[in-house]
Amino acid sequence: MDDLEKAILISFDESGSVDSMLKSQAIAFCGQIKESQSICSICIDRLRFSKLVQVQFWCLQCLHDALRVRYSSMSSEEKLLIRKSVFSMACYETSDDMNLVKVLDGPAFIKNKLAQVFVTLIYFEYPLTWPSVFVDFLPNLSKGAVVIDMFCRVLNAMDDELISLDYPRSQEEGAVAARVKDAMRQQCIGQIVRAWYDVLIMYRNSDPDLCSSVLDSMRRYVLWIDIGLIVNDAFVALLFESMLVDGLPDQLRAAAAGCVQAVVSKRMDPKAKIALLQNLQIRRVFGLVVGDSDSEFVSSIASLLTAYATEVLESFKRIDSEDGRAVSMELLNEVLPSVFYAMQHCEIDETFSIVQFLSGYVGMMKSLSPLTETQLHHLGQILEVIRTQIRYDSSYRSNLDLCDKIGKEEEDRMVEFRKDLLVLLRSVGRVAPDVTQIFIRNSLVSAVASSEDKNIEEIEAALSLFYSFGESVSEEIMRTGGGLLGELVPMLLSTKFPCHSNRLVALVYLETITRYVKFVQESTQYIPMVLGAFLDERGIHHPNIKVSRRASYLFMRVVKLLKAKLVPYIETILQSLQDTVSQFTTMSYSSKEFSGSEDGSHIFEAIGLLIGMEDVPLEKQSEYLSALLTPLCRQVEALLLNAKLLNPDESPGKIVNLQQIIMAINALSKGFSERLVTASRPAIGLMFKQTLDVMLQILDVFPKVEPLRCKVTSFVHRMVETLGASVFPYLPKALEPLLVESEPKEVVGFLVLLNQLICKFSTAVGDILEEVYPAIAGRVFSILPRDDIPSGPGGRTEEIRELQELQRMFYTFLHVIATHDLSSVFLSAKSRVYLDTMMQMLLFSCCNHKDITIRKACVQIFIRLIKDWCTRPYGEEKVPGFQSFIIEVFATNCCLYSVLDKSFEFRDANTLILFGEIVLAQKIMYEKFGNDFLVHFVSKGFPSGHCPQDLTELYCQKLQGNDMKALKSCYQSIIENLRRQQNGALFR
Repeated sequence: MDDLEKAILISFDESGSVDSMLKSQAIAFCGQIKESQSICSICIDRLRFSKLVQVQFWCLQCLHDALRVRYSSMSSEEKLLIRKSVFSMACYETSDDMNLVKVLDGPAFIKNKLAQVFVTLIYFEYPLTWPSVFVDFLPNLSKGAVVIDMFCRVLNAMDDELISLDYPRSQEEGAVAARVKDAMRQQCIGQIVRAWYDVLIMYRNSDPDLCSSVLDSMRRYVLWIDIGLIVNDAFVALLFESMLVDGLPDQLRAAAAGCVQAVVSKRMDPKAKIALLQNLQIRRVFGLVVGDSDSEFVSSIASLLTAYATEVLESFKRIDSEDGRAVSMELLNEVLPSVFYAMQHCEIDETFSIVQFLSGYVGMMKSLSPLTETQLHHLGQILEVIRTQIRYDSSYRSNLDLCDKIGKEEEDRMVEFRKDLLVLLRSVGRVAPDVTQIFIRNSLVSAVASSEDKNIEEIEAALSLFYSFGESVSEEIMRTGGGLLGELVPMLLSTKFPCHSNRLVALVYLETITRYVKFVQESTQYIPMVLGAFLDERGIHHPNIKVSRRASYLFMRVVKLLKAKLVPYIETILQSLQDTVSQFTTMSYSSKEFSGSEDGSHIFEAIGLLIGMEDVPLEKQSEYLSALLTPLCRQVEALLLNAKLLNPDESPGKIVNLQQIIMAINALSKGFSERLVTASRPAIGLMFKQTLDVMLQILDVFPKVEPLRCKVTSFVHRMVETLGASVFPYLPKALEPLLVESEPKEVVGFLVLLNQLICKFSTAVGDILEEVYPAIAGRVFSILPRDDIPSGPGGRTEEIRELQELQRMFYTFLHVIATHDLSSVFLSAKSRVYLDTMMQMLLFSCCNHKDITIRKACVQIFIRLIKDWCTRPYGEEKVPGFQSFIIEVFATNCCLYSVLDKSFEFRDANTLILFGEIVLAQKIMYEKFGNDFLVHFVSKGFPSGHCPQDLTELYCQKLQGNDMKALKSCYQSIIENLRRQQNGALFR
């Protein structure tokens, strides 16, 4: 063993026993040798004499790299040496020298690497330099299995490295592939096919592994060679015999099926394709799909039948003649039962393509009317396939019920997997609604009757089918119970499944009832059954907390839909929910049951919707509401009274309790309209006012607890909608503590509340706004920078996001004030101190902000302030200095300089809207300030941008006219002209 061989062995060592420095030296030494000009002859010499597989692999890799990198610079002698040596190795040529090593005696990875080198030579040399490569190789196949195997490896490597379209190819590689295929078609492909046939005949019984390799190579080439070379009596008979003979190994039979699938999938004219498919008589293998579903052969037959059915369907769509379509339909009807069987019983990778095929088949059915009995039967079979596929594996039953990590993963996987199948179901439902409804009915009946150990998955699948089918049912049929729905929905409502305690079954059962509740809206006799399903152990009282919480939400949706029809049942409903509601009024401080969850609120929303209707008598309404609000308010008062007596460990539980109570009352109030509580039944409004008074005490006791502040803010939002203007007396008490030491996120929530008040009550909240605006402005200006909010790698992302949100909401707040006739708020004695800061922030943002919508809002605020604060004819200034600020600063910076900047992109739709507002601002300024504005803007602004005189005159003319569209177009032309002159640069 010389130094090179030692270095190669060390460099390949993965045992960890070799010193790292020694290994690095070995790698460096090998690298030096690889760069040698004589590397090819060194490698060929080593391949003749070294039996070490590491050395063989390294030498073959070096040859491969050398050919790829410097083939064009090699001498003709060196190319000839490589060509002869590689060919000799691949053909297992013998020599008198007994010491010579034969590479083909090595392991598979060495032979694959040799095949890769061989194909690299073909890439550069076939057919121009080495035209006889294949013709010369074929006679060597007589040497036996070892050379035949190598030939297959060369063909496979050529497909992988050069020909196959499964990999992305460069334009040059595509051209080489076309050149090689054209040459092979003309010169030798017929001989290669003949060699395949001869090998299969000779070795079928003695070496099935070799025959499998030959068939695998052949499968790859069927796609582009003359189909007549394969589709002939001799070869087709051999392929089918290889599939049909029982005694042959599965691997060989599967390889034969793969070849036939390649034949079936070959692209060709639809008429010729139908003739080919008909002549194959594929029905001979239908029976083979019934077997060991896990075997490779059965899977390959399933794939073959799927491909065959897909090709028949595609040909049917593309063929014009009636005869051709009739033959296609006959072949399709013949193969479909086997395809359906395969999808239900075989473990195959092609499930998606089968779903795709079935979707195509159902799509085709839409164009055929009326459907035949056979076609209707096939649609029923498709439904059976769907049911089989969407059924959960019973081995995951306990995981799914507990919803542990494994169960959650399986549920998520199945949700994704079901999507296409359920789309297919709805397609069948539209094409054949009666067939689908009968199938669902029978599925439910069958599932209920199935054995205990199976019925959970069966029932869940049947209910999921019924639920999904609802998406394809029209509003009219849903409402009237057309078709079999009039039978199916009552059947669903009256059925108590033996496995109702299972989480998945319970959930899909409730979801399905909710989907079809519109039927109950018309057929009110079923209302007690709906209520039973939600109020007993199948729903809200289900032992699984996840089911009961979901049931609460779905029940709220049902109540929202049925509403007035439920009035006779209110007493029953409230009685059934008494224990659920009482959980909110009796929870101890340490209770964790609802911690962090707000699902319980849906029960209160449902109750609010029920008892908040005017159909409920006032006396009863007051009684119901008092029974709910009084204990909740008492609990809040008790919690607040004992606040100082609690130790720190008890405080978190107390805060959770308070959050739950606020959220429950908030949800309850959603059922009461403003008209009812303020006009028709003020006594109800008084109860909510008293409740609000209690809730606001929370802010006094817990002024700095953010979750509680957010909940109280949300409740005030709700009371604004519920109590209307009668909420005003409570607002000062609510608003003042919410601003104290508030973080940016809390200020945002506070501004949202104020925006709601202004939008709802407009100028009526002027006095309140005058009181709170100074505090708001002071807080916001202390948080926000005057110009850009800093960002970048060093910035804290969450903090920056909060500042951006606060800025956006503050500008929205200013915009709402300005557009609701409340701009006088900015001029009150306490607010004037913040006026300059506000103006500077607005000016910077309307000129520079990255968000175009914020820039637009800031321009609109200025427009409104100009209208409010400036009068014509000129009199005493309402705001001293404002007019000169607008003319000298705002007009020039916002209306000219910011628009001239190259970042102002006219091709953007939002930017064009902003531009329209900027032009409108100029029009308003001219109307308010006349020539004071026009002279300054034209004389000071335009000359600095070198605006031509004719454009300046046109602008003045359009500004004084009444055509805003013409003014906008004129000003855009001016800006574009100035940009061209200055190439986007402007000296301000």
